[in-house]
Amino acid sequence: MIIYLHGFASSSHSGKAVYLADRLRAGGAQVAVPDLNLPDFSTLTVTRMLAQTRALIDQATEPVTIIGSSLGGYVAVNAAAAWPDRVARLVLLAPALDFSKDGLGAPGGASLDDWKRDGQIMVFHYGYGRMLPIHYGLYEDARRYDAMHAVVRMPILVFQGRRDTSVNPAVVERWAAARPNVGLNLLDDDHQLGGSLAFIWETLDAWLAA
Repeated sequence: MIIYLHGFASSSHSGKAVYLADRLRAGGAQVAVPDLNLPDFSTLTVTRMLAQTRALIDQATEPVTIIGSSLGGYVAVNAAAAWPDRVARLVLLAPALDFSKDGLGAPGGASLDDWKRDGQIMVFHYGYGRMLPIHYGLYEDARRYDAMHAVVRMPILVFQGRRDTSVNPAVVERWAAARPNVGLNLLDDDHQLGGSLAFIWETLDAWLAA
């Protein structure tokens, strides 16, 4: 089974999710693309996303491959670190690896102090096409996990845009360089990686076949 974890304020129907899932299924793969917004986007936490991921892992008869996009990449790395015997491979698309105060900060350009003081901030949800609140609990809960120092020894393939303004490419490069099991593809693209989907698919397809 291949599990695709979408990014923050995205959905299981995002362009990358649909593009890759369609091609993987056409090749005979069983692909699960959970809606990580459920049951309520505003109360989203990494712990909840990990529980959703674990439920899918438990349905598989063999170790799974997890594809994680942006925040989904953070969840994917932590899932692999938590259950290394159940995760065979990772594919990370512009992964949001650093949830420290100096890493991602608050979504939408808000300050962490304002987010904490108000308890929530409004962000544009691309999957729903409207502004929605997200609780500060997301940040507090995410700090319980550590993708930057996670021990993940399975094969890992990473795609990162050099022009990404949401995820710092230098952080992803540093993370990959510290792990000999990681293959990093730096692309002339932004956070969405929309201009690189054909290359990502060709590279991913060959990598999975190998």
